[in-house]
Amino acid sequence: MLLRNTQCLNWGIFLYILLTMGCAGYAYLVNARYPADDPKRREYHPAAILLAPFTLPIFVILSMLIFMMKALLYGLLLALFILALIFIREPLIFKWLHKVAVYIGNKLLAANTTMIKLFLKPWVDQPEIKRPLYRLDPLFSRFV
Repeated sequence: MLLRNTQCLNWGIFLYILLTMGCAGYAYLVNARYPADDPKRREYHPAAILLAPFTLPIFVILSMLIFMMKALLYGLLLALFILALIFIREPLIFKWLHKVAVYIGNKLLAANTTMIKLFLKPWVDQPEIKRPLYRLDPLFSRFV
């Protein structure tokens, strides 16, 4: 009973091997036609064509597993975020965003100031601008 449809199975396996090796061989030929200095050209070993029927199922299964793990992780993080919004009354997200924004902004300002001092030396010695009358800190004081 198990061996009743082996003829169809053999033809299916043969067509699968033919199709995967044909695709890999065609890709190898297209790659070989690129000039040597072309950035699209890759160095593939010719024996990689023979491994195509064995590696394609592995890559398909692995990509499906990775997709499912990403979907589960996204759902878990979404549920945790919703629970954090419901049960944690302190605005931790706003505090964290404020810290990250200040950290990144300070690094950018320090790097830009260094570049200005290095490259625009004559204009650096001008007097500093006084602080503006209105600041954004009181707007963030509610959240921080």
